[in-house]
Amino acid sequence: MSDDDNSPITVRQAKALFADLKGAPAIILAVSGGPDSVALMWLAARWRRTLARGPRLVAVTIDHGLRPESGREAREVKRLARALDLPHHTKRWTGEKPKSGVPAAARAARYRLLAAAARQSGASHILTAHTRDDQAETFLMRLLRGSGIAGLAAMARSIEREGVLIARPFLNVSKSQLIATLEKAGIGFADDPTNRDTSFTRPRIRSVIEGLSAEGGDARNLARLASRLARANAAIEILVEGAARYLTLKDRLAPTSSSATDSVARRANVSFDARAFAGLPEEIRLRLLQRAIDRLGDEGPAELGKVEALSSALDRALRKSMTRRPAQLKQTLAGALVSLARGRIVIAPAPPRRRRAE
Repeated sequence: MSDDDNSPITVRQAKALFADLKGAPAIILAVSGGPDSVALMWLAARWRRTLARGPRLVAVTIDHGLRPESGREAREVKRLARALDLPHHTKRWTGEKPKSGVPAAARAARYRLLAAAARQSGASHILTAHTRDDQAETFLMRLLRGSGIAGLAAMARSIEREGVLIARPFLNVSKSQLIATLEKAGIGFADDPTNRDTSFTRPRIRSVIEGLSAEGGDARNLARLASRLARANAAIEILVEGAARYLTLKDRLAPTSSSATDSVARRANVSFDARAFAGLPEEIRLRLLQRAIDRLGDEGPAELGKVEALSSALDRALRKSMTRRPAQLKQTLAGALVSLARGRIVIAPAPPRRRRAE
């Protein structure tokens, strides 16, 4: 994209933004009515008109019912969608709303409703209008919460959720550039006051970034750092896959148990040779543990800090075993039971909790 964050997006730039989506059968455009998502709908519709054959575009607005203006804003999106010759659907988040954690609950509901709309429309992708500014805010929020490398990679350009690919073509585009695009086209958009409500985290983080900009911590540099961490995270994931294959090979070469019951149990659970596992770099061990716990537990995803504490407990038990009695450990985390005995680390579903007698 252009280095000028105040210049409208050109036809050529729009083609580059959506180029990977030409082969999709149908695409859901998530359009709230704000400037980012309205620009997404307008640019996608303009791009689609340049193609002889291309995906069917369907605009979907999620009405969370949290503000009195939301219904009117959905109708405005519908009016613009019709002007662009796009079908439009409004999906409503119904039922009782939580008293706390509203943004997270609304986000979960939004993706659930968008995925349902994608299945109904035969769409392979959902496009959201997350911008470089959103990416910088996500990075800083996770940094302040002490996230690991995977969290600091922030939002991925595409991710599968509920069987549909969620794509974010604007992650390297500034919000100001999208607004400039709409202003040049003479297209209006809604102003959501919650974006300035400092009782929510994102508006507060936004003001922090404004303060950091003078020291070089602007949205462009924060998003660039998130991109570099995403690159490092992808490399680490390849190493984790290699470590998993290494541990599996070690198991295959080890003497097998004569017990058929043991064989079935090992297939149902995740099991590592303790000494081979201990020889891996700490980040690899943590990710292997977290993967196994998230797969076999029913209360996940496991918190990184708790996985780190568990890994440290395993390390201490293994160090003791080198000088004293055999290492033993048994601990539950996120609905998984992690045990160390007879030289093996085993992760299995935790047994049901016993009810207290009344």
